[in-house]
Amino acid sequence: MKTSPVWRAPRLWLALLVLARILVVPLARLRVTGSLPEQLRDGPVILATNHVSPFDPVIIMAACHRAGIVPRFMATGGVFRAPVVGSIMRHCGHIRVDRNTTHVADALPAAAKALAENSAVLVYPEGRIGLDPWMWPERGKTGAARMAQMSGAPILPVAQWGTHAVLPWEAPKRLGRALLRSLLTRPIVQVRFADQPVDLSAAQTGTPGAQAMHATRLIMDAIDETLTPLRLDEMQTPKVIDSSRPHDLSRVRPRT
Repeated sequence: MKTSPVWRAPRLWLALLVLARILVVPLARLRVTGSLPEQLRDGPVILATNHVSPFDPVIIMAACHRAGIVPRFMATGGVFRAPVVGSIMRHCGHIRVDRNTTHVADALPAAAKALAENSAVLVYPEGRIGLDPWMWPERGKTGAARMAQMSGAPILPVAQWGTHAVLPWEAPKRLGRALLRSLLTRPIVQVRFADQPVDLSAAQTGTPGAQAMHATRLIMDAIDETLTPLRLDEMQTPKVIDSSRPHDLSRVRPRT
């Protein structure tokens, strides 16, 4: 892969990562296991994680800061259109994904460019907060796999669990009640970085589209495996039930 000058994180983004760790302290007890493997520490790398709550980005920021990682997020275009926040996202080097528009394809070259700069690019392969009734990762979109195809960058699974006990799916609705409950209970939130990147060698045959679909299944299976140790005593039904979360069976993945 042809490389560009190494990306230097803006000071604002570095400060926001520190701020995320500070914000998490009164709301949750963060436990981080694993870290970026040594061979990936200088990048490039794609961090692929599950999505269970609106609080996920804050937790991932705090966990990455603790692990010594400065991620660049792939985020929906709506975030970039928001006043102030959108300007911050652009300044901090994050990557815009305009889903369901003619510009959605622009995200892949932008991500490939970021990876050519030896960045760690964080993506939620599900493309939304998952609506699996048992809160396991849904069937993924092929974006992360296509990023790997374009860039040659490895994909490292990252699993998180417990953020739904801090902020439920419906946030910012009833935000004050959720935050007060979190301040009083400080639920345990866990983030786990996998030991090794996803082995995509089995997804090297067929058309590029077929390869991307096969690779996506391997990626989601790897996130599952990374998540399993975090919820061993709640494999079927989560202990904390988010009653605001709708269920969507159309994207449920079969699990062995």
